[in-house]
Amino acid sequence: MTHAEAAFLPGLELSRILYEEGVRPVLDAAFPGLPYAAARIGPGSEVLGFDTARSADHDWGPRLDLFLAADDVAAHGEAIRRLLADRLPKEIRGWPTHFRPADDPLDPVGHMERTEGPVNHRVSTYDLGGWLTREAGFDASTAEPSVRDWLAMPQQRLAGITGGAVFHDGPGLLTAARRRLARYPEQVWRYLLACQWQRISQEEAFVGRCAEVGDELGSAVVAARLVRDLMRLCLLLERRYWPYSKWLGSAFAQLDAAEGLLPSLRGALAATDLPERERHLCAAYEAVAIRQNASGLVDPVDPSPRPYHGRPFLVLHAERFARPLAASLTDPELRGRPLTGAVDQWADSTDLLTGAGGDALRAATEAAGAATPHP
Repeated sequence: MTHAEAAFLPGLELSRILYEEGVRPVLDAAFPGLPYAAARIGPGSEVLGFDTARSADHDWGPRLDLFLAADDVAAHGEAIRRLLADRLPKEIRGWPTHFRPADDPLDPVGHMERTEGPVNHRVSTYDLGGWLTREAGFDASTAEPSVRDWLAMPQQRLAGITGGAVFHDGPGLLTAARRRLARYPEQVWRYLLACQWQRISQEEAFVGRCAEVGDELGSAVVAARLVRDLMRLCLLLERRYWPYSKWLGSAFAQLDAAEGLLPSLRGALAATDLPERERHLCAAYEAVAIRQNASGLVDPVDPSPRPYHGRPFLVLHAERFARPLAASLTDPELRGRPLTGAVDQWADSTDLLTGAGGDALRAATEAAGAATPHP
């Protein structure tokens, strides 16, 4: 049987089997008493639980993340890599543990293939503090995140750190870090909700204005942006981190709000004229506004749509929801801060959100907050 014929297993299950049947016995025998954590977290569709058989074509397979203290990585990291290369099973449930070396700079992703020699495995050994600093911008295993830390962390990274699975955590530090980052503190949550409502407020009238001048394409594009912002708002309301665009719809579909909202959101995207587009958007606005009111964070606000000042466009006037949330902030670092939000509320660059280091993201977040006037 070739690995192309192997029965699909979710990547997290493959990682668990790899650890229990392949990695743990080697570590127990060669490094008894070594404190470490074994997990599958960070980047990867399997970490979010959205991998399918299609995922097997690159950077997917029996993978594992080992986290050690910095001194232990320096002392044992290379020995662990070599031992696993010699002693890991050649496959797990029909899936090779060997990955073809990425020798093409235009195709650096990992591809599984069979081997008779040492395994070029994807068991990666990290210094936990260093890994967290690269992913989150600070070492969450030993410190609580500050307000600035929270605003500089893209939600996709938070989803990767807190998602996936931990199979063993001897020191307990990885578990502590994941607990610290599991959800936004209430004050940060209130602020991000206010910012998300403000984003909707800034564009909701443009759907009608574009259509009024004959720009149906522009009207549809703005409607699609508003649908995305409403989906992200629902994830925030249910205290779930939103993933990058590929998996936004999949994550949204898991929400309590999804079943009731999907017809309106799909209708807004499929509409070919303003009346239909506006009707579906207003139904979605009202439904999400009712959910905001049900959160009890601030006094209820009338969720019904209304005309946009003297113009014949129906909108929610979403700033009516942003303002009381902003007024409810008591944290001095958030109260009075411009409603620009966290880094992925004002930035939409994949390279920035997934490639820049924590210090760069924090600096960019601070610059955006300082340069943007209060709406």
